[in-house]
Amino acid sequence: MVASYEVRLFGMWASPAVRRVEWALQLKGIEYEYIEEDLSNKSSSLLEYNPINKQVPVLVHDGKPIVESLVILEYIDETWKDKPILPVDPHERAKARFWATFVDVKCREEARKAFHMEGEEKENSIENLQVQLKALDEELEGKKFFSGDHIGYTDLVVGWMAFWLGVAEEAAGFKANHEAKFPHFARWIKDFLQEPVIKENLPPREKTVEFFCAFRQLGGCGKMNQK
Repeated sequence: MVASYEVRLFGMWASPAVRRVEWALQLKGIEYEYIEEDLSNKSSSLLEYNPINKQVPVLVHDGKPIVESLVILEYIDETWKDKPILPVDPHERAKARFWATFVDVKCREEARKAFHMEGEEKENSIENLQVQLKALDEELEGKKFFSGDHIGYTDLVVGWMAFWLGVAEEAAGFKANHEAKFPHFARWIKDFLQEPVIKENLPPREKTVEFFCAFRQLGGCGKMNQK
């Protein structure tokens, strides 16, 4: 581990946005304190450090809060230079940011709709999500990870689709990701989930499915408060 800094992470166990920050911290070898939040009864510390959107994750470094998971990932990479997660080459770095935005905005929105909606709206969202999965599958052709031979920034951002997309499919009774249709993406999922830092820092699947089932039944669209 690197020398100890005052690093704290406010999170919630089922949040993929929180986990991607944990993965980055652990890939970098950064010591940190994890603080679990009850999002139905948010702590005064969370509200103090993130008064605008009151979401997790929040990274606090030397008393200074950083919010929004993609921003946090870049902050981590810029602050602790060893084991970079973003490419050095400006063009490759721009590509990584493009795919991160693509997945975190477009893919997540279609997955959210497929999770919550029914009927024609659900089917349309599944079709849209499959178009997006095809684009990711093509990007992975000939590569182990989005970042090459090792996990990088894009992999950490897309990581929610390796675990939480399957959880959402099971909880909401739909299927968008098919191994036969997206073989490169399916192989990436297997490789990604076998990486020790990832494998050892995932929530229990059964507990997560139960949580998402309850979340859906409560009409929790947009209420998990994580980004």
